[in-house]
Amino acid sequence: MPTQPDMMTENSPDHATSELEAGNPVLDAMQHQVAVFARRAEQTRLGGVGQARNSMDRAAYLLLNRLDQVGPMGVKALASGMGIDSSTVTRQVAPLVDAGLVTRTTHPEDGRAVVLELSPHGSTRLEQVRSSRRELMALLTDEWSEEEKETFCMLLTRFNQAMQGIQPSTVPDPPAS
Repeated sequence: MPTQPDMMTENSPDHATSELEAGNPVLDAMQHQVAVFARRAEQTRLGGVGQARNSMDRAAYLLLNRLDQVGPMGVKALASGMGIDSSTVTRQVAPLVDAGLVTRTTHPEDGRAVVLELSPHGSTRLEQVRSSRRELMALLTDEWSEEEKETFCMLLTRFNQAMQGIQPSTVPDPPAS
């Protein structure tokens, strides 16, 4: 009959606990690389190359990108889709409206509701920033194969999706020793 440790599967809570207790070198390296990435991303803001480099902060880019992908929407829908609260969206959208990147209009069916929409100027600026950031990604991965680029993108997407919704209050405490 197999012993208890032999019965642990990779997805079992006991397996995860044993990996943490053992100081799994891959998890140690991963958490360190994520910390280094976060610092470097903040330092450079991964802002691209050329004139558009660092010309748009992360919050603005993500808001404009969401409006471009999904289309016009209200503050609550935008906040919900981005996983942030409405007051944050309201605060972040104000300078985008002032800069002419986003327009505010009244909802066609409910005149009390506000709809946010990417303006033509916002669409142009967003494409300039995207192009600059694509150039940066091409530069950083110049020596990578297409398969490596696709794998990295797939794993980074998966990692970001796993992080979505994780708040300090939702992460379980490690088991007591």
